[in-house]
Amino acid sequence: MSAVLPVQSTVPIQDSFKCYRETEQSEDKVIATYVWIDGTGQNLRCKSRVLDYKPKKPEDCPDWNFDGSSTDQSTGRNSDCWLKPCAVFRDPFRRDPNILVLCEVYLHDWTPDKCNHRHSCNKVMEQVKEDKPWFGLEQEYTLVDYNGFPFGWPQGGFPGPQGPYYCGVGYTKVNGRPIVETHLSACLYAGVKICGTNAEVMPSQWEFQVGPCEGIEMGDHLWMARFILQQVSEDQGVVVSLDPKPIPGDWNGAGCHTNYSTLPMRQEGGIKAIEAAIEKLSKRHDVHIAAYDPSGGEDNKRRLTGLHETARIDQFSSGVANRGASIRIPRHCSAEGKGYLEDRRPASNCDPYMVTEIIVRTTILDEK
Repeated sequence: MSAVLPVQSTVPIQDSFKCYRETEQSEDKVIATYVWIDGTGQNLRCKSRVLDYKPKKPEDCPDWNFDGSSTDQSTGRNSDCWLKPCAVFRDPFRRDPNILVLCEVYLHDWTPDKCNHRHSCNKVMEQVKEDKPWFGLEQEYTLVDYNGFPFGWPQGGFPGPQGPYYCGVGYTKVNGRPIVETHLSACLYAGVKICGTNAEVMPSQWEFQVGPCEGIEMGDHLWMARFILQQVSEDQGVVVSLDPKPIPGDWNGAGCHTNYSTLPMRQEGGIKAIEAAIEKLSKRHDVHIAAYDPSGGEDNKRRLTGLHETARIDQFSSGVANRGASIRIPRHCSAEGKGYLEDRRPASNCDPYMVTEIIVRTTILDEK
């Protein structure tokens, strides 16, 4: 009988590390951890500096720089890249008064880095702010061991078929709950707008939800939630994978389902605005697929097969309560005649700035 192993205990060295984090800190010093997206468009980097004051907003934080030649963002002959603070969160690891500072990356001449998709996203969100676009993203991820095999799966084998794991409880049903619970608490402490978690269909796969967030805030909060998750798993000696299809075969992939609404969609009779948005999305399916994972659709091709609660990558579809469609209208929204739509196409490793930007460009700015 196959059984899913429980989460492994924390390695001993982390216990002493935690003690250092809890030591008393000088009252006139603040540690600011600067966080940015590197040249892969997927990985996060960070470094810390000590300030003599407590910043309350991004503008209070000094611009900084880093060696872009070591992050695939510049050459060694002109290596300095700029870090421009754009969002400030409480630090759940070092605790108050310390902070996490999410940054945009600019090249030496202050042009946006190739992976600085926040820059263009922010411009678009400013254009449509009267429409009050709201987003809620469902981030799926897989806990894996150092060799890339799902964490807690039987060594050299596989757990039982999918079925008992989704929202499961119990020794043989879930792996890694301490990581999930710690991540939830850490995000709440930081001020990230996390709103839920659950175990997913494939064992060792989990999901957290962030939102509702308006405009540019969606990308800021999801990226910071990802950063906090990586730090929590680092402490536990486990790896977080955002691969859209980490295990081939009869196993669910991982997505980043995107719930979206505008002010007209949320008002009485909003179902007409929802249906109009879906019609616009249907006409730009290929453009959206190209923006929904960093590889331009190649990563997502392994996931969007028409099986395992997905639509086919080469076909657009929509429906009420249909998790096998590209766009799902939730049952209660159909019944109430207003609400939001769910775009189920974005991959787990998508850039939320790119996803939210293109949805707004298509549905509000009417780009063709």
